[in-house]
Amino acid sequence: MTETAVVVGGGLAGIAAALRLADAGRQVVLLESRPRLGGAAFSFRRGELSIDNGQHVFLRCCDSYRWLLQRLGAEDQIVLQRRLDIPVLRGDGRSARLSRLPGIPAPAHLSGALLRYSLLSPSDRLRAVRGALALRRLDPGDPELDDRRLGDFLREHGQNAATISALWAIIATATLNLSPDDASLALAAKVFRTGLLDNAAAADVGYSAVPLGEVHSVAARRALDAAGVEVLLGHRVQSIEPGATVHAHGRSGVRTWDTDTVVLAIPPEAALASTPALAQTSVARAAGLGAAPIVNVHVVYDRTVTELAFAAAVDSPVQWFFDRTAASGLQRGQYLAITVSAADDFVDVPSQTLIRRFVAGLSQLLPDAADAEVVDAFVTRERRATFRQAAGTAVMRPGCRSGLAGIWLAGSWTATGWPDTMESAVRSAITATDDALGLPSSRRGQVLAA
Repeated sequence: MTETAVVVGGGLAGIAAALRLADAGRQVVLLESRPRLGGAAFSFRRGELSIDNGQHVFLRCCDSYRWLLQRLGAEDQIVLQRRLDIPVLRGDGRSARLSRLPGIPAPAHLSGALLRYSLLSPSDRLRAVRGALALRRLDPGDPELDDRRLGDFLREHGQNAATISALWAIIATATLNLSPDDASLALAAKVFRTGLLDNAAAADVGYSAVPLGEVHSVAARRALDAAGVEVLLGHRVQSIEPGATVHAHGRSGVRTWDTDTVVLAIPPEAALASTPALAQTSVARAAGLGAAPIVNVHVVYDRTVTELAFAAAVDSPVQWFFDRTAASGLQRGQYLAITVSAADDFVDVPSQTLIRRFVAGLSQLLPDAADAEVVDAFVTRERRATFRQAAGTAVMRPGCRSGLAGIWLAGSWTATGWPDTMESAVRSAITATDDALGLPSSRRGQVLAA
């Protein structure tokens, strides 16, 4: 087979798809309309600093994304906890930790953390244990779960406002980018079972120790070049005709490829725009998934205000903050990045209003921040950070087959069974390319033994 396979989109799904196809011996061209790779997880310069557009974390159970890191040769640029440990702060000075006991199998590995969780009363801690056991009994693959909301399920199983806001929402809102009262129970069951309750080591937290662009753009380009993939940045696909003929426009004009393999690793709206024939397929439903925003407030202090690498917060406008001092290249002081998920109420608020509110929130959580000078502060907004992972969305997520000959779908919005995450994006690419390559089921996903 000599035809060039065409991958449209240079985000994580597109990068993974191009590498998978090249590793299988295909000639591959990757088309990306932007001047960089990395998609929704990227970095930009602000003065002397390198800033991530958002704080993208993963868990030890994210086998597909961890395979991609290995394939990019970027494992040494990543921090992965040896054992789950999440500090949780409250503005009144109280704090707790969500951590796992070493050598204890799931789900008992979290029993100590729940029973010692001082942000809840003793009776609410027992209530939380009962909630965890109820979640563990759920089957994330049960289609009926997607018609239900996480918040309703938690209340049906004895959870009250305290346990939901001070425990369950910490994880659910960050991973699903919706409040528990809106989020799909099926996706929540996937998060809590796969990430926390089925395997003791699954929830150990990982994050990039360098700017995301160093991993998702620089290292990715190096790996793609080494694999022989032709990477064409600044090339916008004009049209894809079933069959499949791809027309793309770049600085040098229009190029055309006749191919039997196209992987569309772009959002559903972009896929429909490039390939009008998809309007008669399940991709049309996916365009109705909607979007949920994330807001990040970036604060640079003149001194160190915390020794924590990251922390969650309750009863605070701050949901999570991350120390990005070393990763950004800051030489003096400390740079904290606040992440606010499910940010519908914040995404249109003026930046200075957000900065005042969230700097005050950090001062309540971190006493040393109250005495520090804010050297710089700014806001980044991801209006379409994820699709809206509400109840009833599973039927709107198509599989990897587009319904058109020679065209496959990839992206975190497809039917991976996972929330809209980096793991879902890479997993979708593996599914699509395995199917495009015609691999037998016994051979699919073998690269995941990373």
